[in-house]
Amino acid sequence: MTITEHPETQPKWWKEATIYQIYPASFKDGNNDGWGDLKGITSKLGYLKKLGVDAIWVCPFYDSPQQDMGYDISNYEKVWPTYGTNEDCFGLINKTHELGMKFITDLVINHCSTEHEWFKESRSSKTNPKRDWFFWRPPKGYDSEGRPIPPNNWRSFFGGSAWSFDEASNEFFLRFFASEQPDFNWDNDDCRKAIYETAVGYWLDHGVDGFRIDTAGLYSKRPGLPDSLIFNDQDEFQHPNWGSHNGARIHEFHQELRQFIDNRVKDGREIMTVGEVAHGNDNALYTSAARREMSEVFGFAHVDIGSSPHFRYEAVPFNLKQFKEAVAESFMFVNGTDSWSTIYLENHDQPRSVTRFGSDSPKYRNLSGKLLALLEGSLTGTLYVYQGQELGQINLKDWPIEKYEDVDVRTNYEIIAKKYGKKSLQMESFLRGIDLLSRDHARSPMPWSSESPNAGFCGPNAQPWFFLNETYNQGINASRRRVEPRFRSALLEKGLGNEKEE
Repeated sequence: MTITEHPETQPKWWKEATIYQIYPASFKDGNNDGWGDLKGITSKLGYLKKLGVDAIWVCPFYDSPQQDMGYDISNYEKVWPTYGTNEDCFGLINKTHELGMKFITDLVINHCSTEHEWFKESRSSKTNPKRDWFFWRPPKGYDSEGRPIPPNNWRSFFGGSAWSFDEASNEFFLRFFASEQPDFNWDNDDCRKAIYETAVGYWLDHGVDGFRIDTAGLYSKRPGLPDSLIFNDQDEFQHPNWGSHNGARIHEFHQELRQFIDNRVKDGREIMTVGEVAHGNDNALYTSAARREMSEVFGFAHVDIGSSPHFRYEAVPFNLKQFKEAVAESFMFVNGTDSWSTIYLENHDQPRSVTRFGSDSPKYRNLSGKLLALLEGSLTGTLYVYQGQELGQINLKDWPIEKYEDVDVRTNYEIIAKKYGKKSLQMESFLRGIDLLSRDHARSPMPWSSESPNAGFCGPNAQPWFFLNETYNQGINASRRRVEPRFRSALLEKGLGNEKEE
């Protein structure tokens, strides 16, 4: 009997790869100004190669006002000057390839920055050709004090209304994240074509091997932008997923994007895409090889465990059974399909996994890291490792609110302080929540050494842009890891922790 293997089961580089995520602001400072940059990343490619990394995913390095750490892009074809130049980026891509690794970049195309020229044009006049590239709506009405009422009851992912008012045109624009991040209207054909050409085509032409697609499930909004159903009667605004997530045209959009990529690349490169889709039952559809949408996706069920569905920073207890079920939801949807999965516990939007899912006490943190690594090694999919995870990095400790940089934390702090007061029970709950769940825990500078000033992230005369995690003096740093194997976080089954031989 002859067994014919289905073509969609053939090996792909991204199925076998270990992918290392880099947050450029915090990875390595190459010019001693206190900020990580592209030359700093280039200088550490040897470390990543020795670690066993097959590909790097670099978070946004594009020009940006930095209201949300680069996820508010003002020019898709230009590097933010603090990170370097376009030539620095091309050099990084080429050096990555020389070392036999792939280069993946972040693709942030649900929204841009209010400083992007497209939005400036859209904002300039109600008759501007780009007005419909974004969502503009008149007020629903006015309150008793004459203030405009948002067009619907959708909440921003960062808290408060998902709408910002533009006094010049007397209309609101939709923005699911910060007020400086207007959402694109993907129903506009010209808008989509421009996004593909500038945000995707430009970087394909310069050699990238893949894209991590930010907020990939949000592009197809509910037609008419109606009021959401009420899921939380304690909140004036309702979670935006109802109006935005996995909408009617979302699969059409991703198939169109994939077709653009396939048509653009003529040199035989296998371009992978990994989408951030959060929740829903569409993961097997998104990643079906036959459907040609995305290569793989990040589900959120397992990293959202222990966080209230109504408010990210309300920590709630969970047990092992619930965690197991969440892991199954995130990773096991591929069973019996032609789809593929991702394996991850950390990224730039999540706290440190040792603190979150184990114990970060000196007695148990190394064991916790190894246990979590073995969990990842037992799952099927592409392994993603976030910078510092290989060291067993833990959350920041004794962190006052004044030290938080994250726009999400700052926005919600202001909302709670105004609504309930700084000494309220709600504020106490919020502060406990960010201590465990804040994104800032993942964003402190990478600890390279305990012997060098500023943990080796930048020179002694520079001031790091964000505070260091003081655990670099307690054995959690890259140089200690190489010296003492017991400090490895033991990502054993996938190659990390047992460094690959040259």
